[in-house]
Amino acid sequence: MQRWAPGAARGSGGGSRPLPGGPDGGSVPTVGSELSADQRAQMEGLLRRFHQVLTATPGTAKVGVHRINTEPGWVVQEAHRPLPRKVWDTVRQEVQLMKQWGVIEESRSKWRSPIILVPKRDGSVRFCIDFRKVNGISQFDAYPMPRVEELLECLGRARYISTLDLSKGYWQIPLDPQDRKKTAFATPFGLFQFRRMPFGLHGAAATFQRAMDQVLRPMKGYAAAYIDDIAVYSMTWPEHLPHLEAVMRALEEAGLTANPKECHLAQREVSYLGYTVGGGRLKPLLDKVEALRSYPPPATKRQVRGFLGLAGYYRRFVPDFATIAAPMTELTKDVHPNKVQWTTQPDQAFRELKRRLVQAPVLRQPDFEKLFSLYTDASECGIGAVLAQDHEGEEHPVLYLSRKLLPRERNYATIEKEALAVKWAIETLRYYFMGQ
Repeated sequence: MQRWAPGAARGSGGGSRPLPGGPDGGSVPTVGSELSADQRAQMEGLLRRFHQVLTATPGTAKVGVHRINTEPGWVVQEAHRPLPRKVWDTVRQEVQLMKQWGVIEESRSKWRSPIILVPKRDGSVRFCIDFRKVNGISQFDAYPMPRVEELLECLGRARYISTLDLSKGYWQIPLDPQDRKKTAFATPFGLFQFRRMPFGLHGAAATFQRAMDQVLRPMKGYAAAYIDDIAVYSMTWPEHLPHLEAVMRALEEAGLTANPKECHLAQREVSYLGYTVGGGRLKPLLDKVEALRSYPPPATKRQVRGFLGLAGYYRRFVPDFATIAAPMTELTKDVHPNKVQWTTQPDQAFRELKRRLVQAPVLRQPDFEKLFSLYTDASECGIGAVLAQDHEGEEHPVLYLSRKLLPRERNYATIEKEALAVKWAIETLRYYFMGQ
């Protein structure tokens, strides 16, 4: 991949005016390095037509309104938490930016939630509101979130993939005027409330997903979104450009904007939802693998859970994951102290999981037009399975799965454990087998 300078498709003497967000205004999208000069020119024309969509400034959605449904009579009035003087400038700048974008307004609400500043890796802080008490009295929104596996399968064997990240996604969704007072927060500079949907509210993800599903419903066969991360996928270039144009037009009509710096267009391989995907292959993200490689030995239960959570996201790449991780999982039980006893067994498990994840195999995306093969195995403490498919005469893994045996299951005879592995694997993977 490479950064594309506007006009590159026609050479330095093309004389075209820079794209908005280019040299005159900041970031430009990243486009596939394998595009021909003609394809780049077509892409440049498309981006010029939809330059208002590609901006880091959040838009105002014409679809979706977030509501905070609480029981009548409830009011959250948290004590004011003084902020350290050294972060006042950070808070002031954030408040000014949100007012400029129309995200917040001054408030006279009886409600009040506190600010929390979360440290970021680069040394800066993230401005957040602690809405836990508001969330505690808010009604649940049951709108379903898409399964990551299904979204990745949509990209499947696509040869051209574009990903779009909406600009400050939540801030593009209006907040019901009657509920604005419930988002009031205190600062050293006064009381403010949100006009747009803030981060951290119960049900915000469901509201955003509902809006995106509505926007992209006509393009269901070639576009999908997980909250504010949109993927457009096509088999050929003549398909992909109209697909991308349709999505851009839908965003424009809905009043939504996408951050050009985070847009990656017409790629053969993209980073999406924690994976590298493209050309029918699936791999862990390199930076996540590096984070696992450099993870220090845990000293507390929380740190053990943190490592297992990070590693577990990629368990589909590791045969017998649950069996290997068993000594570490044991440390998280209530019978063990919070400060873990790091003995030989959990240390070996820790090192083996890191080794296997660093050397994780490339998985093939499933092809539902072909038959699947299932292989199962059982050991003294766990069962596992491999789902595979034939591709160009060779069998490739689609995913690995495993789990620990329950205490009563460990008493089973060997043949019973093997039968359990078959039954469990078929039930777990029925999504792949139904209709085969």
